[in-house]
Amino acid sequence: MLEQNTLPFASVAGFTPGVVSAALLACSLSAAAAEGGGDLRAAVQNPISSLYSLPFKFQFDYGADNGEASFLNIQPVLPVTFGEWNFVNRIIAPLIDTPGQVTGIPSLPEPIQGKGATGLGDINYSLFLSPVKTGKVIWGAGPSITMPTATDRQLGSAKWSAGPTLVLLTQPKWGSMGVLMRQLWSFAGDSNRNEVSQFLLEPFVNYNLDNGWFLISDSVLTANWRADSGNQWTVPVGGGVGRVFKLGNQAINSRLEAYYNVVRPDGAPDWQIAFTWQFLFPK
Repeated sequence: MLEQNTLPFASVAGFTPGVVSAALLACSLSAAAAEGGGDLRAAVQNPISSLYSLPFKFQFDYGADNGEASFLNIQPVLPVTFGEWNFVNRIIAPLIDTPGQVTGIPSLPEPIQGKGATGLGDINYSLFLSPVKTGKVIWGAGPSITMPTATDRQLGSAKWSAGPTLVLLTQPKWGSMGVLMRQLWSFAGDSNRNEVSQFLLEPFVNYNLDNGWFLISDSVLTANWRADSGNQWTVPVGGGVGRVFKLGNQAINSRLEAYYNVVRPDGAPDWQIAFTWQFLFPK
């Protein structure tokens, strides 16, 4: 178990929202003459494409009753093709630093009172089965499971949870639009902790610009069905900007986004800033 009440992951890594913004701009400008930025956008904007990638998503929450919280989600995507089908493995491993109760985040549907903690949260694994040949609508579906890997009781549900997940999207000439859905129910774990019943809805829209740039809205809506009425939903609204480019021979996708929670449980943050740095490995 990691020591509690340490500096947030963002501070440890030398990241703040201002530094992140500067890094996004500097890296993008330094790669302005690089090739391949626009060629990868369609694959990057499809969460079940056959593109190997390693995203690191930094998120900073503000306005919660217990102060700021920082998250680093490590989200490798590992697709495997067998015949006419893609088997897309997606993992989300959250590293969390919180000064107190965590409320309204996908990795922790049940808020736990405490003095704060830093460490690993519950890891989620999803497997999407998707046809290699698709029409106008691209789809993938399969099972999703969350494992009780948290290093502190404040950072996880202490429950094994599983359920179905589904992605639907289309990619017109101007970009991409679609939705990801997931429902999890607990089936094992600590009998002293609340059962998990959580729904996740993630609508996303990408509008492509010149030179690998794009506009994005990628809100993650969650519903904790075990919570009291009025405290079930977290609904963020917002968006941001990103770019696909190359640094040398390495393809990169970078995104900077901000969202305001128009609906949120008691004690949840008002808004968040997210920065994603994704390494791309085309086959």
